[in-house]
Amino acid sequence: MNDTPTPALDVPEVSRRAAQVLDRVEQAVVGKREALTLVLTAVLSRGHVLLEDFPGLGKTLAARSFAQTLGLDFTRAQFTPDLLPSDLTGSFVFDQRITEFVFRPGPLFTGLLLADEINRTPPKTQSALLEAMQEHQVTVEGQTFALPQPFHVLATANPVEYEGTYPLPEAQLDRFLARVSFGYPSPEEEWDVLRRRVARQSEDQRLEPVTDAAGLAAMQDAVERVPVEDDISRYCVELASATRRHRAVLVGASPRGSLALMLTSRAYAVVHGRDYVTPEDVKAVAHAVLDHRISIKPELWMSDTGGAAVVTAALGQVPVPGSRTGASTVDEDDATAERAAARS
Repeated sequence: MNDTPTPALDVPEVSRRAAQVLDRVEQAVVGKREALTLVLTAVLSRGHVLLEDFPGLGKTLAARSFAQTLGLDFTRAQFTPDLLPSDLTGSFVFDQRITEFVFRPGPLFTGLLLADEINRTPPKTQSALLEAMQEHQVTVEGQTFALPQPFHVLATANPVEYEGTYPLPEAQLDRFLARVSFGYPSPEEEWDVLRRRVARQSEDQRLEPVTDAAGLAAMQDAVERVPVEDDISRYCVELASATRRHRAVLVGASPRGSLALMLTSRAYAVVHGRDYVTPEDVKAVAHAVLDHRISIKPELWMSDTGGAAVVTAALGQVPVPGSRTGASTVDEDDATAERAAARS
């Protein structure tokens, strides 16, 4: 086993690797660059992602493709109504050779877990994920077992089928750093999917890894070293607070939402090659981070009002910080030079 520590990475190198990952994943999931960027951004922020969309739009394919390109161990757990918590965490089994009970790890012990159709299993089994997602460990019969690192959950959910499903409670939705939807491809993109399938002459598609688990951890460490200015973090707080004041909202985004907004926008900036965060980064990830954390009053369930409308209203009402909004008027290299001069 190689115990040599992985060297620290700088922002340009993380951005370069992130672009390679997205390029390769896009070989499988065609034409969804922005949605894939949001998924990768959440992973670089050490978070978990809920992929909620209609059947056949590449949710499972995206999860498998990210596992391959990031060099992570991949496990798929098909969530069904009869799935038990021990089917995920693992359990103790009696080993007759040594006449003792030994722990047999479940599918949670992996680098990337695809929780397929998570809303098809009862809350008791859904809750088995909570400790793993938040604490990166599982407890079985009073004993705690640490999960391998990095550990990420990409869960899929179908928003149109409700018979035989168990909607995720707000507490569990709040544990997902982001919720991402791919949407239907354009006719040209859909034709490209068909063309690539004919050229490939195989249903399965194998993508070459860009990095490995240690490399991903180094990329995440690099993101953690990027500072966030006070006006940006206050902007995140104001956006989350604005969702709580909306007249249609029963429960708005929690402080975990504002923290997720800051962390995700920071990773989004790094993916785009910057070691600072702009308000535009916050706006770019706001819907993915905040929409699913908002509960609408029951009397408005049949209206067009939803989490997305509340976040859109908040983005329009909260004043945008003036600092570094000049990303469109000031060259980024000049901004970097000015920031370095100020620090010196």
